[in-house]
Amino acid sequence: MAQFVDWDLAAATAGALSKSGPRVSYDEATDVVADLRRLTDEAAGHVADYTGLRAQVAHPPVRVVDRRDWAATNIAGLREVITPLVNRLSGDKQPGALTEAIGSRLTGVQAGTVLAYLSGRVLGQYEVFSADPGQLLLVAPNIVEVERKLQADSRDFRLWVCLHEVTHRTQFTAVPWMRAYFLGEVQAFVDASQNSEHFVERLRRGVATLADAIRDPESRTSVLDIVQTPAQRAVLDRLTALMTLLEGHAEFVMDGVGPEVIPSVESIRAAFNRRRESGNPLEKAIRRLLGVEVKMRQYAEGRKFVHGVVERVGMPGFNKIFNSPLTLPRLEELGDPDAWVARVYGPVGPLPAAG
Repeated sequence: MAQFVDWDLAAATAGALSKSGPRVSYDEATDVVADLRRLTDEAAGHVADYTGLRAQVAHPPVRVVDRRDWAATNIAGLREVITPLVNRLSGDKQPGALTEAIGSRLTGVQAGTVLAYLSGRVLGQYEVFSADPGQLLLVAPNIVEVERKLQADSRDFRLWVCLHEVTHRTQFTAVPWMRAYFLGEVQAFVDASQNSEHFVERLRRGVATLADAIRDPESRTSVLDIVQTPAQRAVLDRLTALMTLLEGHAEFVMDGVGPEVIPSVESIRAAFNRRRESGNPLEKAIRRLLGVEVKMRQYAEGRKFVHGVVERVGMPGFNKIFNSPLTLPRLEELGDPDAWVARVYGPVGPLPAAG
């Protein structure tokens, strides 16, 4: 079988390039892990009460990881998804031994470089590739580092992060079809390529683009260059709408629950938003190429959409959005909650006056 990435080399590269994180004693590290596990359980109760969503499938307990473990977990997940897709695309066509060895090792180094960078930025993640229904990861050194930089209350900041990430876990465990739908769209994106061989090569170039951006902030190439066919753009529109919904929903929930259980939530939100918007030129270039700038817009746009729908039909009415893929918002509806409500519910009368 053709090998797209030398995954072992990617893991070794990510491990070698990942920074160690802030200085903490052994006792402090132990306390952070225990605190995050406890606050995850607390957040789960708050999220369930606020959203009305309950897990329909069993999920594993939270994993509190360091940067290397986070990168290794994501590499394992990507390997599970990408390798079968590339093998199916390549069919019986086998590249030469030298070409495959050099290409897969180069891509392995590049992928490891990208994941090493991200491992120092991510606070938490609901990772869906490596296991069903997925696993919740909290990156302890990054959480500690950010709370120190923001001078935030430790308990408040950690619970605030847990509210966001537990909401993502709830989305995938209260909606059992969500993971299969997401993975199906990823496969549809690959299937929509007009030329399988060229698509694999574009994937290689996309990984290379990200790795080069980490070294060269003047790079103007975009990873969206791999999106070339109209069918791929249609799939990307659906994925963008889904991710905007999920991110906006998590932001809406953490902002809805926060004032009730986190005394310093307003100062945390303000300081964290400033952190999101700041960054040196290198970081800004990398964020653009990695799609982080798009994700930042997704937070705001998605939160506004969720707020608009809840305002019109209430939280139980909003939850109808998770009935099936057909009730998910379309990309054009994200800026027009009335359009989604009209499509799913039919005409809704005027809102009551504020007051």
